Amino acid sequence: MSTLAVAQAEREQAWVQPSKGRVAMFCLILAESTIFTIFVVAYVYNIGKSLYGPTPQILEVPIWNSIFLLSSSLTIWLAERAVEHGRIKSFGLWWALTFVLGAIFLVGTGIEWHKLIYEDGLTISTNLFGTTFYSLVGLHASHVILGLIALFTVLMFTVTGHVRKEHADRIQVLALYWHFVDAVWIVVFTVVYVIGR
Repeated sequence: MSTLAVAQAEREQAWVQPSKGRVAMFCLILAESTIFTIFVVAYVYNIGKSLYGPTPQILEVPIWNSIFLLSSSLTIWLAERAVEHGRIKSFGLWWALTFVLGAIFLVGTGIEWHKLIYEDGLTISTNLFGTTFYSLVGLHASHVILGLIALFTVLMFTVTGHVRKEHADRIQVLALYWHFVDAVWIVVFTVVYVIGR
């Protein structure tokens, strides 16, 4: 057998089909990124076009909320590493902490919205700012809720002893979604609370 034929055979053997879960998650993230892009562009396009009612200056920058959410990317990464190495108890603790950090973020968003609605009088129908603000931030919040449901489901499987090292790839696929949610928050935070004010 020639050297060229051996090299060809090695290349064919070395190729491994990508994980269907990862491919599906990357497709979902791509589709969701498109939706977020449309909402971000609409928000930026409409900045300053509200002629009445509250304006973006009423927003308080959610520093702590952002720290909690962005920290959850570190904790979920640590959870991924733990399950990869078969440290299931450690995985469960990091996973639970990720869930708690995401839940704190969501509660913080609820508190912010309560203030905006009942103290500042900003609702989704108040003006163009209210419509674009609640649409964009609400879209992100809905993704956090879906992520928390998924995190909680895995946490229940972990508590009942159904998560093992063999599930590392599936857990990493789910973690990709959570990293996406965190990355989108950086864009939303920058557009809404930095550029838009």
